[in-house]
Amino acid sequence: MRCHERHSALLISCGFIGLAVLLASPDQVPAGHGGSTAKPTVDSSIASYIPEAKIAGGLTIAGSETMQPLMAKLATAFREWQPHVKIGVQGGGSVTAMHAFLLNQATIRQGDGSPKGTHQASSHVDLLASSAPMSEEEREDFRHRYGYEVTEIPIAMDAVAIYVHRTNPIHQLTLEQVDAIFGKDRKRGARDVSTWDQLGLQGAWSQARITLYGRDRKSGTRSVFMHSALLDGELKDHVQEQPGPASEILAISRDQFGIGYAGIGFQTSFVRPVPLAEKAGMPAVMPDAESAKDGTYPMSRFLYLYVKKNPDADLDKETLEFLKFINSREGQQAVVRAGIFPLSQVQVAKNLQALAMPVATAESGAIKTN
Repeated sequence: MRCHERHSALLISCGFIGLAVLLASPDQVPAGHGGSTAKPTVDSSIASYIPEAKIAGGLTIAGSETMQPLMAKLATAFREWQPHVKIGVQGGGSVTAMHAFLLNQATIRQGDGSPKGTHQASSHVDLLASSAPMSEEEREDFRHRYGYEVTEIPIAMDAVAIYVHRTNPIHQLTLEQVDAIFGKDRKRGARDVSTWDQLGLQGAWSQARITLYGRDRKSGTRSVFMHSALLDGELKDHVQEQPGPASEILAISRDQFGIGYAGIGFQTSFVRPVPLAEKAGMPAVMPDAESAKDGTYPMSRFLYLYVKKNPDADLDKETLEFLKFINSREGQQAVVRAGIFPLSQVQVAKNLQALAMPVATAESGAIKTN
């Protein structure tokens, strides 16, 4: 597969998947992500996807690095139902993806990934996959360019986990401690933390300096972490910024004294997530499906798709079908296979209403193509 010089790209066509990032398969993540031992299950009341007709076409998704593996799972599962729809996913981080979405300019070139040089996806950007919600400034930019509101569709639950090396004995952390470890401004009021003994570790850890890893400025996860953990404070200058979550997790797995943050879907057996408490004296909570859903994990979040849904025009059939699939039982099962947490039936119903689609349940019938 050929990729744009500055952007990793995923192309899904003819049963072929190419991913220009180093990433352990999410299917190899231990069930429950280190919290519950049970694998997340899809709400049984979410209706199945049953298309009434086969469609053909292409669509391009500008995506965050965090969401590339998820979009790969979803696109592959969708093409089992709609094999003639070609999907391109271009990466580069949420900031780069946002720019491509607003300008409607795809960086995936015509003919990429095809031995015959045929189109693999649309030359414009149909959907934005973002690990952070659009800001009001970005929404206003969209309104100015397109003349209508952008449509926001949460497609999965996620948790920004604090990862350490698998041998690290730290039992738990508070958000105040996380701010003291990573934050330059320490807006939560704690003293600076730079060595592991300041967090209570002894022996070989007592004088070891903490190595900080994080994401670069293109990352939506970075902005979510800074807002949730640092209260919008600045990161310390010596954080070793990585271009993607997979490379960050790899760096922590090779550094016994390392610590970083990334989505829960990137957990491997070489690192482990640390339970987090909102404040000292409060219970520390592991990031799992239940704590993300009920909000008890302090850094839970949605993962989003943003849609250019003009109220005066119909969505392209391939975009509409893909969104229907994501909000079906089979789509949410693909979310679970990506190592991320599925939506509730209530959220799925909200999504379908936002897309002006019929709301179906397992009892009332499947989500069908009109």
